[in-house]
Amino acid sequence: MSQEKPASVVPLLARALQRIRSTPPRVIASPPTQPRRAAVALLIRVAPSPNATLPAPPTNPPSLTEFFQLDWVNDPDACPEILFLHRDNAPAGEAALTHSHVRSNNEAHVAFPGGRMEPDDEGGLYTAMRQTWEELGIDLAERHYACVGQLDDREITTSLGKRLLMILSPFVFLQLTPSVPLPDPIPSTTLHWTPLSSLVSPYSPPKWSNVTVDAASRLTPKHSTALRLLVRILVGSMEFPAIILQPSESSSAPITDSKKGSTHSSSRPIKLKLWGLSLGMTLDLMSHMILPLPSNQNTSLRQQASSPTSSPLSPVMQLPYQTTGDDFRMDYVAPSLASVFPRFSYPDVNFWIWVFGKRYREVVRGWEASVRAGGSNDRRINWSGSALNTFYAAIRKALVVVIVARALGILFGLGFAAWWIFGQ
Repeated sequence: MSQEKPASVVPLLARALQRIRSTPPRVIASPPTQPRRAAVALLIRVAPSPNATLPAPPTNPPSLTEFFQLDWVNDPDACPEILFLHRDNAPAGEAALTHSHVRSNNEAHVAFPGGRMEPDDEGGLYTAMRQTWEELGIDLAERHYACVGQLDDREITTSLGKRLLMILSPFVFLQLTPSVPLPDPIPSTTLHWTPLSSLVSPYSPPKWSNVTVDAASRLTPKHSTALRLLVRILVGSMEFPAIILQPSESSSAPITDSKKGSTHSSSRPIKLKLWGLSLGMTLDLMSHMILPLPSNQNTSLRQQASSPTSSPLSPVMQLPYQTTGDDFRMDYVAPSLASVFPRFSYPDVNFWIWVFGKRYREVVRGWEASVRAGGSNDRRINWSGSALNTFYAAIRKALVVVIVARALGILFGLGFAAWWIFGQ
């Protein structure tokens, strides 16, 4: 029996980039108390088929529409890819962009090229292009590349949403030619071109995992060792969803555990994980790529995709940790929020988050009602910011209840033990 060939991702990418170009991003103004901003570049290319006949370099770069009409782009074996990088030693000033305080040493975390905006930068777009050139040696101002548009700004916070660190602006770039000058990354940076088909496809859905983060690192001062130990015992750790990447074999060098001393052949490659802010921005891009289900796909999967409580992306993205209620699903309005909602290692913490999450669920229901009524997101309202703020508020309340309950339990246990020993 012949097996149906997976659908090409190129039409989905074309649709997504056209939507990004035509949709104005939600721009968040920096408050006077925290003017710091940052920008990153999401660089996409279409790797041509090995057997494709490549045209001569054009005199003028093609437009977005013309690019997706080229023969080598529409070749069935052409492979759209997105660029991630791994930083061995991230600069101290970019800790918020590189996911610090992770407990496991057996995994490497990827990000997008970019960094903090300097005073002399002309804007977020200039920052993304400058950082990409300085870190990777890729000149996005050359005719080989085009800026497609910008995704929504993001607020980077710490202390569970209580303190704003900076505003992050993601910009989407497309490589317009099949061949470009080779990149020249700095020694501590490794490039990983990853097929988009491994991220948004029901045929090869992404492999979801998690990243464990020490909760004490988010709740206590950096140099308070005793307090950190106490909070770690009382609260436990947080788990964030992550995707295990499968980069193209020809475009990424193996990463080994540098702390164990070497890169010799016996070293075991570390898993590449996409999570946090980088995962959120990737999901924002993927949310524009709605993949039609194959004709022979399971009927229940088709029903799930057409269900009023789900979105067409549910079967192809398979997002974990989705908050499901009687009348809403988180992935319908903002799949990227799945990347920033953690689960705690102690079940009672998760229970109390749900108890105090009524306001958060109301915000999400209002958000979904806005999307369903207007057919698109209401750009005047910062729905994602409101959802995050209310969710973090529920976390803070839950942690107060849990810590107080544990403290009372310890005091009661000590009192009972003292009575048992000395009161007999």
